[in-house]
Amino acid sequence: MLSNAPTPLRSKNPDLSAVWFTIGLTGIFLVSLALRFWGISRFNTLVFDEVYYARFASHFLKGELIFTGHPPLSTYIVAIGIWIGERLPWGQDGVKNALSGLLLSPFSYRWLNALTGSFIPLMVGAIAYQLSNRRSYALIAALLIAADGLFLVESRYALNNVYLISFGLLGQLCFLLALRTQSWQRWIGLGLAGVGFGAAAAIKWNGLGFLLGAYALWAAGWILHWIQRILSKPFNAVPPIALSPLQNLTQLHLGHILICFAAIPALTYYVSWFPYMQLDPTNTFWELQLETLDYHRRVGGLDAHPYCSLWYTWPLMLRPIAYFYQTAHGIAEPAPVNGPPIPNGAGEIIYDVHAMGNPFLWWLSTAAILLIIVALAQQLWEQLIAPGKITDSSGTRSLPSLTPQTWITLYLTINWAANFLPWIKVTRCVFLYHYMEAFVFAVLALALLVDRWLHSSHRWHRATGLTVIFAVLIAFAFWMPLYLGLPITPIELRLRRWLPSWV
Repeated sequence: MLSNAPTPLRSKNPDLSAVWFTIGLTGIFLVSLALRFWGISRFNTLVFDEVYYARFASHFLKGELIFTGHPPLSTYIVAIGIWIGERLPWGQDGVKNALSGLLLSPFSYRWLNALTGSFIPLMVGAIAYQLSNRRSYALIAALLIAADGLFLVESRYALNNVYLISFGLLGQLCFLLALRTQSWQRWIGLGLAGVGFGAAAAIKWNGLGFLLGAYALWAAGWILHWIQRILSKPFNAVPPIALSPLQNLTQLHLGHILICFAAIPALTYYVSWFPYMQLDPTNTFWELQLETLDYHRRVGGLDAHPYCSLWYTWPLMLRPIAYFYQTAHGIAEPAPVNGPPIPNGAGEIIYDVHAMGNPFLWWLSTAAILLIIVALAQQLWEQLIAPGKITDSSGTRSLPSLTPQTWITLYLTINWAANFLPWIKVTRCVFLYHYMEAFVFAVLALALLVDRWLHSSHRWHRATGLTVIFAVLIAFAFWMPLYLGLPITPIELRLRRWLPSWV
């Protein structure tokens, strides 16, 4: 039976061999894993919102409920991590605390976050590969996201953003894979995507941004299809071979959307509340939703927390968050840490965990997504609207299909906007980490540009691509002490505070 699955995206540019691609991805994963687990028990306390999530999970294990203000899926995941972590033969180090309500080692409530966060670069690389079928693009995307500080910090503590992003990226990946298949295989892929989107929303409501991106892509595919039909007459030519899975968006009918992108996500979200409601049958599902909504209404505005930030400051990373700050005066003064020893005769030592991204990566990715948006507008104009596209002897105006490059830029633009622009209307206190979902697509935009530069025939393009990669990696190493909470002196800390708001 003939298959209508798309052929691989071809490029005149050479690509990485499968061997080097595998070696590169394996190295990225192992380094990510090592950085997330090294000194994971360094701070024998509850860091930042661990005072909520580790405590919620501990009480859940005791059969007690604390209202979280968010859907409960992350509570179950952290609880599972604690249950397994306390039974593992490694990682305990004899260090425990009872701050969460149970006597636990920090390793037990952090290890699953670290493991999950280690896979995010691989998921980002997989999405890049599905978009372009280029191993070099996938490897660059994985490398760049692995070199971000905020993703590293969020992965080292019992927080919930890495789970939200992991489920959302899995949903997007299954969505792209489904577009490459047919019949029942497409239904399975779209169904799994719906589960991923529903699970992301079951971590936090802003996980719906990934689902919104899928809706917007499907709508954009049909809008472009009808524009082509209206402007291109006659429309009985043989359709071109699909070089991008996104060219198959119009093969998704309303049944796919209603079942896989509405019913399945809603059912996944609903089922996630079952364990919670079994412990507290006095509250119905809808009462819990109203209670959660009321919580967010009562959070307050910018004055609710010293690290609240405005949404438009996130792409420039103007207000990172101090998750942990502790000083010690030399070796004689104990510090609540289990990590690198303070040198003899040392002066004031600072342990600072800052939830801040890699500055160069954030600034460059912001520039990249803006360039991608401009390029998309230009490409759509040239390929759909610009006059004078006469291709046959009768003078009939015939429009070509969008190029694979245009589809990629459309995908990145829509998903970035879907995860970022809804925050414009949010009035409660919000933080830099709320940009993490949109940031993934900005990094994919930067990786796309770097991949093109590295394969350019112009030497200065190739030099620019290499400069971007080395700048990001050097910046990652430079700010590493603030990501890992390594002991530094006040002077070393000041060297890393480039902006007054980085406090």
